[in-house]
Amino acid sequence: MTTSLAKGQNGPITASDVVVSLELTTPADLSALLVKADGKVRSDADFVFFNQPTGPGVRLVPGAPGQAASLAVSLGAIPADIAQVRAVITLDDASSTFGRFAPPTARVADATGAVLYEYRIEGLSSESIVIALELYRRQGAWKVRAVGQGYAGGFAALVTDHGVSVDDAPAAPTPAPQPAPPTPPAQPAPPQQPYTQPAQQYAQPAPPQPYGEPAAQPQYAQPAPPQPYGEPAAQPQYAQAPPPQPYGQAAPPQPYGQPAPAQQAPAPAAPPAEVSLTKNRPVSLVKGQRVTLRKEGGVALTFLRMGLGWDPVEKRGLFGNRSADIDLDASAVLFADHNIVDVAYYGQLTSKDGSIQHQGDNLTGEGAGDDEVVLVDLTRVPPHVNTLMFIVTSYKGHTFEQVRNAFCRLVDGTTNAELARYTLQGGMPFTGMVMAKVYRQGPEWKLQAIGEGIQAKHPGEAAPQLGRFLAT
Repeated sequence: MTTSLAKGQNGPITASDVVVSLELTTPADLSALLVKADGKVRSDADFVFFNQPTGPGVRLVPGAPGQAASLAVSLGAIPADIAQVRAVITLDDASSTFGRFAPPTARVADATGAVLYEYRIEGLSSESIVIALELYRRQGAWKVRAVGQGYAGGFAALVTDHGVSVDDAPAAPTPAPQPAPPTPPAQPAPPQQPYTQPAQQYAQPAPPQPYGEPAAQPQYAQPAPPQPYGEPAAQPQYAQAPPPQPYGQAAPPQPYGQPAPAQQAPAPAAPPAEVSLTKNRPVSLVKGQRVTLRKEGGVALTFLRMGLGWDPVEKRGLFGNRSADIDLDASAVLFADHNIVDVAYYGQLTSKDGSIQHQGDNLTGEGAGDDEVVLVDLTRVPPHVNTLMFIVTSYKGHTFEQVRNAFCRLVDGTTNAELARYTLQGGMPFTGMVMAKVYRQGPEWKLQAIGEGIQAKHPGEAAPQLGRFLAT
């Protein structure tokens, strides 16, 4: 029979071997601190965590995909001078908090798997670390206590307070660039005052053309870099275009005000132009850009390969480096107008009409090149299907802040030539991403890079959020 514990409650343990497990809705690490009666470890060997998975009488057991690890504790093997074994939960994302998710549940089971105690850790809000429960000695016997104590000082503070030594990375020295300032003063000296006055009269008219009243010009010149992150960056700058008009009409700026509109006119037309494919020069797509799926010479592409890839960000922990096992899943969603008619994903590798074939699941993102591949035979797509949307979801709930080098690329399935590539720049706090879509326009198929974040850990959660991308 399972006994439910509330915070502070305790109960006896009669089993000699127990397993402490977790039920979580967000990625987290489980670790154990073996402490003496004074609350300190004897040495760093009494700290069991992912880089040191075994300790005296305690072993960290990796969980199944999508599940947290557990602690196997052999109470008879715990050294006599250890008074408590404290189970600690640490969120993978240190900037997140337990308050954003359903409360975690800690369980203590015997060697047969029968759950003895269950503790739902309520009341957490801004904490990212919590001491879930502790196994402790009392008069020669072992007991369990529900602790549920959030730790505000951070993981380093938690373990150092328990006597674990932490090697912090040395702070990088900040270079002091003082030799540079002395050189500029020497150059202003040569221009004497006879030249200063003309310089002020002529220098100001000349710069205003690139910088002056067309201050909008640098703003339109800058959208090119931000476009990989999204065209929205350009919109605030277009919104600033009206202010120059009052200045342009004013008497002094008139000579410069008239050229400005001519230069500003192309800027609103900055949405990425549709580009053509050439096998010798793969297109580097930006967000929103469209490609007509025709080869050189106007021959329509019929067989495509959509490759998706990513690399996990290596986490530099207090006790060593590791890469999180980030399980991203690629899916192709088939639409007839605004209705989803089929999905090809890890649970159904081939669409019902046979036009889409998913090449299998990659659980970690390890390795070079495409991590997951989706094959598309455009000749077999039924006439009523007019959009194929390619999405990536994070099965374990990792966000794209924990992923680097995320990309999708379009390959000619006949010649194996890469035709276009879209690379995500920077991390985003989303668990899903709409990477691109292939859609019909008249008799032709086109591809559009999207790169918009959604919150979804699998295609079923993504489906209700995809409608807004059909018209973009």
